[in-house]
Amino acid sequence: MRVSIARRTLFALLLAAIVSSAAGTVSSQSPPEASPVSLQQAASIALEKNPLRKAALADSKAASAGVREAQSFLMPHVSFSELASRGDDPVYVFGSKLRQQRFSTNDFALHQLNTPLPFANFTTRLGGTWNLFDSFASWHGVTRAKEMNTAVAHQLERTDQEILFRVVQSYYGVLLGGKQLEVAEQAEKTAKSIMERSQVRFDTGLVVESDLLSAKVRLAGREQELIRARNNLALARAQLNTAMGVPADALYQPADSLAERALAVAPLADQERQALTTRPDLKRIEAQQSAQELSVAIAKSSFGPRLNAFAGWEMDNPTFLAGGGGNNWLGGIELQIDLFQGGAKRAALSRERALAEKIAALKQAANDAVRLEVRQAYYDQDSSSQQVEVARAAISQAQESLRINQDRYDSGLLTITDLLGAEEAARRSQADYWQALYQFHISSANLELASGTLNLQSPVVMP
Repeated sequence: MRVSIARRTLFALLLAAIVSSAAGTVSSQSPPEASPVSLQQAASIALEKNPLRKAALADSKAASAGVREAQSFLMPHVSFSELASRGDDPVYVFGSKLRQQRFSTNDFALHQLNTPLPFANFTTRLGGTWNLFDSFASWHGVTRAKEMNTAVAHQLERTDQEILFRVVQSYYGVLLGGKQLEVAEQAEKTAKSIMERSQVRFDTGLVVESDLLSAKVRLAGREQELIRARNNLALARAQLNTAMGVPADALYQPADSLAERALAVAPLADQERQALTTRPDLKRIEAQQSAQELSVAIAKSSFGPRLNAFAGWEMDNPTFLAGGGGNNWLGGIELQIDLFQGGAKRAALSRERALAEKIAALKQAANDAVRLEVRQAYYDQDSSSQQVEVARAAISQAQESLRINQDRYDSGLLTITDLLGAEEAARRSQADYWQALYQFHISSANLELASGTLNLQSPVVMP
């Protein structure tokens, strides 16, 4: 009995040691660290993994395949077929025997011609056709496919620029979220300090209870803002991961900082002129316009003649493996001219001309829209640049005002309302500064996007 108790005690001690060791191992494991990533690195990752970029790249591959498909119509087409057939149709039996070169005088008997016995035929065919001339419709088709390929390439370039802008926007969104969290933490500390001062003054009978309650309400509000700032930062990180094309819970920490930068900005007229000449989406519309003009040319070519060459070789045997049959060949040239099709070709030509007019109008509308985008981006960038200077100057003034008001409140020269107003102004000045700095970087990137110059080597992307 004592041995059993000793064994159980020993087992319990060993189990407790194992559990303690496992718990220590688990507690010693630190959470995974976030990988630092610069803005340029984040942009490079996005251009590799973003699904929108992959979709645009797939469109580019499809357009390249369309060029090869259009070029195939200029080459001869060769086909091979193997046919096995059996039946007692009089015409079929008569023709199959002729092709197998097994026709005899007995096959001229009336009962053999009218009611032949079932007959089998295995046909091997090798044939080809070649469009020698189709009023240049095929050549126009190849050129049109190349123009569409060019349009898709420009669309891929524009997609890259839009992805880069979203990365810049979300990257600085994370930096702004971090600064907003710092402001919220500092505001929460300041509100707690004010509440503690009010508590001391209330306990000593220097202020009424309403002052203490106002300070507590302000502290509760700052705590709510702190919770919201933490969640906003987590959401901003997820948005950055999505823009980069990585899982939303991936751990990346921006290596750059939200700081003021001097970025050279060209005059508005130069920005507009550059946008009209370099915007990939405008080049895409120009390529689409050229492709549509070729569609009109193809519709016109349908009225012209077509010249085709054809050739074929055929072997007919009574069985699949054995010989004993015959073979023949046939070749020729065919000229085709459509004399009347009920007005279908004229209707098709009218449709293609109408589409060409539509694209021309859309091109003009796109040019006007680009000019407006450049102007809006230019003025936004100019406004945000000036707002940074104003917000920077307001921070020190608000902080000094808060310090003075705290001293005056401690001396009983101010009410709690005045102190809380100064605290709100100090918090707002810091928040406005970081928001203005964020808007400066985003508006600078948006100006390059509107001008069509945003890329990995852009000043807004480079460190």
